[in-house]
Amino acid sequence: MRRLYGGPGGRARRHLPYRRAASAFMGWQLRRGLLCPADCATPGSPWWRAVNERLLRDGWEAWGIVDGRAGPPTAPSVAAAVDFIRAPSTRTWYRAHNLSVVSAYLDHHDLAVAESRTERFFMNLVLMRVLYAHALVTAPRLALGWLAPVAPFLGDPRLGMTGIFLSLSRVLPDRYPLADDVETYVKDEHGLGRLLDVGVISPRLPHLYRWSATTLDEPRLLTLLTTNTPSYAWPPTDTTPWHPTPTLLTRTALKTLPPPPP
Repeated sequence: MRRLYGGPGGRARRHLPYRRAASAFMGWQLRRGLLCPADCATPGSPWWRAVNERLLRDGWEAWGIVDGRAGPPTAPSVAAAVDFIRAPSTRTWYRAHNLSVVSAYLDHHDLAVAESRTERFFMNLVLMRVLYAHALVTAPRLALGWLAPVAPFLGDPRLGMTGIFLSLSRVLPDRYPLADDVETYVKDEHGLGRLLDVGVISPRLPHLYRWSATTLDEPRLLTLLTTNTPSYAWPPTDTTPWHPTPTLLTRTALKTLPPPPP
């Protein structure tokens, strides 16, 4: 992943700052053991390995195209990565990154359903957070309402603040697989994560998924949300973990930063 942002021969200096968020998140996955090969004593997750493989393959194929190798992009996510390589910016990075992620989610649903209930909960949590981080940069008013002027700074993948939105290391232990008790992990989530998920992102989910489906030109993304409940490899009737009793802090956030009107 780190080599990817240097491009062939490590010549792509303009792209290096964008690897911060991607390599930090992959480091968290490595520490959990998610990416261990199938023949390890404790194998990793086939689903997480497949998602990361898609990110890497899309990125390296895009570099091959930009470097002059023949052939069109094999997927829209590769074309988006080509756009980022040719014109690196926060907007082109998020579109390329999130289109690869969403494509991998959609392509590997069969691997997702084999994971534990807890792991599937956090798959959905990761997805809604990466979509939200994209909105901070490209649709700041949707993401933060009247605080829109600060949203692009919070979502910039070149800065450390993005780690707050993408990191689950203070919620999940550094091990895989997890015990099948998602309620315990949700209860133990630190205050900032709970504030973000329940008080800011969750009320915006219908707007966020519609906006993301349009921005990424991937209408199938809309099938991963049912009403206001993330439903990727997750039964939409299992709503309890997604709608916990709001704390005073989350109620304050809901009042201070209300979502856009329907």
